[in-house]
Amino acid sequence: MVTLGIFSAFTPQNVMYLLGGLGITVGVSIISVILSLIFGSVVGIIQFERLPYFSKFVGTINNVIRNLPLLLIIFFVYFALPKIGIHLPIFWATVVAMSTFESAMLAEIVRGGLESIDIGQFEGARANGLSNMQTMIYIILPQAYKKMIPPIISQLISLVKDTSLAMGIVLAEMTYRSQIIYAQNSTYIIPVLVAITLVYFVLNYGLSLIARWADHKLA
Repeated sequence: MVTLGIFSAFTPQNVMYLLGGLGITVGVSIISVILSLIFGSVVGIIQFERLPYFSKFVGTINNVIRNLPLLLIIFFVYFALPKIGIHLPIFWATVVAMSTFESAMLAEIVRGGLESIDIGQFEGARANGLSNMQTMIYIILPQAYKKMIPPIISQLISLVKDTSLAMGIVLAEMTYRSQIIYAQNSTYIIPVLVAITLVYFVLNYGLSLIARWADHKLA
């Protein structure tokens, strides 16, 4: 009877409902990852270049964002921005909040990776007539990103897990939908939570395998 109760949680309707939530989780994650890598790289380079006043200003804002709870940022984007006329759907409010927070985290990783490159690489590139931008794009960033792969993947894994925080603004992602399902019947709690635990594990372990593959290829 217990076994039947466990499997009864996974009716076709419930499974499709959870899969819909998984699609939202994956969608938020992919878009946030892409935006975070782009903006995090830009902010990290700006901080590394130590541009007069501007780098310090950007670094200060970045430090403020890094030291705020992600849930607070999600609430701010969804509840506070409409007060100044910026209305975002729940999905995009989550993407903006997560991209902002993760960009700040990745910026520090990028800055640290750039600072780990020997100064001779810069001097050698400039001695061969490359501009600062060409030196950064063709010489420095490829070496720095190789060193940054493990911490970047670790941060991106955290991003995937943190999508569950968006249930605070009622984003119908996987964790939120699992609550809706087991609210119907208390015997569904364990099987549903075990199921989404496995899904999160597969997603994040997959990212870890990709990181190992990329590290091996770049070696």
